[in-house]
Amino acid sequence: MATFVLVPGVLHGGWWYRPLTGRLRAAGHEVYPVTLSGVSERGHLNNGAINLDTHVQDVLGLLEAEQVTDAVLVGHSYGGMVISAVADRAPERVAGLVYADAFVPRDGESAHAIVDDLWKQRYLAGAAAGNGHTMVGLHPALDPRATVHPMGTLLQPVRLTGAVDGIARRVYIHAERFEGTPFLETYERLRDDPTWAVHALPVGHDLVREAPEEFLKIMLAAAE
Repeated sequence: MATFVLVPGVLHGGWWYRPLTGRLRAAGHEVYPVTLSGVSERGHLNNGAINLDTHVQDVLGLLEAEQVTDAVLVGHSYGGMVISAVADRAPERVAGLVYADAFVPRDGESAHAIVDDLWKQRYLAGAAAGNGHTMVGLHPALDPRATVHPMGTLLQPVRLTGAVDGIARRVYIHAERFEGTPFLETYERLRDDPTWAVHALPVGHDLVREAPEEFLKIMLAAAE
């Protein structure tokens, strides 16, 4: 059995994975849905000092405290930035990586640098509606539980040594109906790479709501 560590995207807490956590546990796996610093129930920690390194340390601290050595790290959207850095810094604790319509950064890239100009404008609009170091969600279809998100996490470049590339099981899920997706280039880069298992689903970005069965099946296969 594996240990799933579930990292959500911007504005979302570990609750985003709730429709799947019980089913993963019923299959015999350990499951840790993560809420990152400055978001959701940890929103009281939000300040100008929180950056990508903070979120990476959130997950590294969990792996160490729980003595996890077989983690299947699942990152949705922005969560791909986090799991990439975690796996690079502690590859001995990671058995597999699942990027759920997510960033797969290269060394020196930030989430802000990867996205196109339209998404850069959305980030800046969210920051302008917040307090400068905090981004708020402006999309009317967001889950009402979505909260603010530390802007520094999107601006800080990730530092990778290449150790993450040594993780044998790497899975990517592409959401084909995510209008204006910032991840198309990532999908096209990975889909013909034999070191990756790549899936394309005819759904939007909210995989838990729109494709729970397919998402669960892919996650379970990554643990085998």
